[in-house]
Amino acid sequence: MVEVPGRGTTFLHESKGLPGAPTIILLHGLGATASLNWFTSFPALEHRFHVVAPDLRGHGQGIRVAEPFMLEDAADDVVALADALELGRFVAVGYSLGGPIAQLLWRRHRDRVSGLVLCATSSSFRTTPIEHIKFSLLPVLEQVCQFVPAGVARRLIAHVSKSHLESTGFADWALRQLMLMDPKAIVQAAAALGKYAMERWVREIDVPTSVLVHTRDQLVPPRRQFELASAIPGARVHFVDADHFAVVRDPQPFVSALIGAIHDVTFAHATETAAIRRAS
Repeated sequence: MVEVPGRGTTFLHESKGLPGAPTIILLHGLGATASLNWFTSFPALEHRFHVVAPDLRGHGQGIRVAEPFMLEDAADDVVALADALELGRFVAVGYSLGGPIAQLLWRRHRDRVSGLVLCATSSSFRTTPIEHIKFSLLPVLEQVCQFVPAGVARRLIAHVSKSHLESTGFADWALRQLMLMDPKAIVQAAAALGKYAMERWVREIDVPTSVLVHTRDQLVPPRRQFELASAIPGARVHFVDADHFAVVRDPQPFVSALIGAIHDVTFAHATETAAIRRAS
């Protein structure tokens, strides 16, 4: 647990890696925790990079606040955490919900972000009629959360999730991770995704970027993931032949693509930095 001055406390996973290794901050998906989202990736990453993976606000043992969840606040939390850990510039690696937070990190704190890796995510999440219907129901669900005790809501989430986790071999642990969430904050985070759209400034992104397109994603259409990559100047595309939950259910192809994507970004950044030094 780490104290983030002026914001609260959060849980994080940290592995220092080799001396001088690039710092990557892993940002998990909606409803998950840092451990649940990234536990299959840690072994391959921790020897190559300085890995920092926090629980986002309202998730797991992340920061708890009274005000509604906002993606911008979540991005600012990450920089405040980086300050508390005395980190310099870093690569932001965002998965699903973590994708918009990573994008906002670049927009709001350009001096801190050396690169972006965007996985199973998009620049907008509310474009189709079905998506409009789903997101329009969230305010009602948020009102329900006002009257349903958090413990009851967590048990309901665990019951719904159990059938999807039973065959994984880590169901009990995953359910314990899910039970740490603030249900109201999760609904608010989902609503924030429905309002998010960065098409106006996506073409301004000027740091090395890799996009992992999950070709069988059932939550974020692969076409939209590829459109995100196409809109960012110079972005590298890495295709992952798996669905939205590949990070835990089919980790081998995902982790392999993730390592390649991070190496692309860190190598490009190192090359650009060397060129600037030579020119000066």
